[in-house]
Amino acid sequence: MEHIELFFKSIFIDNMVFSVFLGMCSYLAVSKKVATAVGLGAAVIFVLAITVPLNWLLDQYLLQPGALSWLGAEYADYDLSFLSFIMFIATIATMVQLVEIVVEKFSPSLYNSLGIFLPLIAVNCAILGGSLFMQSREIETLGLAFNYGVSSGIGWFLAILAIAAIREKIRYSNVPAPLRGLGITFIITGLMGIGFLSFGGMLTGGDEEAEPTTETAIDVEDLKTEEAKDLANNTKIIE
Repeated sequence: MEHIELFFKSIFIDNMVFSVFLGMCSYLAVSKKVATAVGLGAAVIFVLAITVPLNWLLDQYLLQPGALSWLGAEYADYDLSFLSFIMFIATIATMVQLVEIVVEKFSPSLYNSLGIFLPLIAVNCAILGGSLFMQSREIETLGLAFNYGVSSGIGWFLAILAIAAIREKIRYSNVPAPLRGLGITFIITGLMGIGFLSFGGMLTGGDEEAEPTTETAIDVEDLKTEEAKDLANNTKIIE
């Protein structure tokens, strides 16, 4: 259940685009065509699925205070957490370079359509945000870290795919001139964000509040009576 909850929460409730507004540059620039959006979304899923678990391992066995204790007792006091950003970005840049080589080899048309935004995945705040959120939320196991990376990538993929499909259809709509282009895209994104936030109700609710027992009710009444007596004793009557 923990894996299922994390999976759906990362996709719908804590969506990278609609919840924390990360990766908006690529989201707005590469969402003009569905085919291009699918290619970039798949690349983001792959990069997040690889980098989040790798960065979890780095965080657990290298960066956290006392993480080097596995090397020996003399290393237990070392704290390399100040290297988190550098190590995370280095891991992300390596994986993005691998993705760029693979896409250029097997799909030159997609590589040309993505243009500069494919290598810019290395500095995409959604990719780095996935590793930083993993660290701040203190995800416990490597499996959960992999789950979080994949589900976060799927959430970003759904966001860019949905806006790309809408932007393709909206070309044939009579949009007011001042709102054409990014204007109507921001409005649609805001409405979609409201829709995705409604999924927050999936984790609310729960068991009904238990009715207080007889003993609890009696204790409350006794407490009120004692407070009333103390107040009466401490009250001075001014004539």
